[in-house]
Amino acid sequence: MAPFGCFGILVLLLFLMIRYIKVSLAFLLMTGVFSSCRVGYSFTGASIPVEAKTISITHFPNEAPLVVPTMSQVLTDALRDRFSSQTSLNLVSRDGDLHIEGAITNYTTAPTAIQGNETAALNRLTITVRVKFVNRYKETDNFEQSFTRFSDYPSTQNLNSIQTGLIDEITQALVDDIFNKAVVNW
Repeated sequence: MAPFGCFGILVLLLFLMIRYIKVSLAFLLMTGVFSSCRVGYSFTGASIPVEAKTISITHFPNEAPLVVPTMSQVLTDALRDRFSSQTSLNLVSRDGDLHIEGAITNYTTAPTAIQGNETAALNRLTITVRVKFVNRYKETDNFEQSFTRFSDYPSTQNLNSIQTGLIDEITQALVDDIFNKAVVNW
């Protein structure tokens, strides 16, 4: 009975080796197929052409009638940080494969919720930026568009005391919109 048991074990080992070889070959074949496909991807959902290696983002000047001195730098830095941290693109000073330029065109505050005594319960800070995006490898993705975001705050608060926080909040929303429009094609 021992020889039959050894024969059974040999058959089982042979079966497993053949199965292992098939799985290994299938894995190697799939690896080869997928590595030959050139698709741009990222974990953020960004869809960037494989050929694109660089991005340039020029300084966004503040052309709004009401100017907050730090806003240009805050917006520009936030855009650069987003593209640097969530894509594999290298940031260059000019002539990037992808290019973003624009300006802050509006910064306003206005009452938004009027109470019964005709005073504002809330005020709204609104920021608008004009953006031009150029993709050298996929011209159909190029756009020129304005983006507007706002944040409401209680009228009992002085804008000067909360302005920095509101600008940061609105800037992040604007950066999300610009990033999504430029490289996330859902």
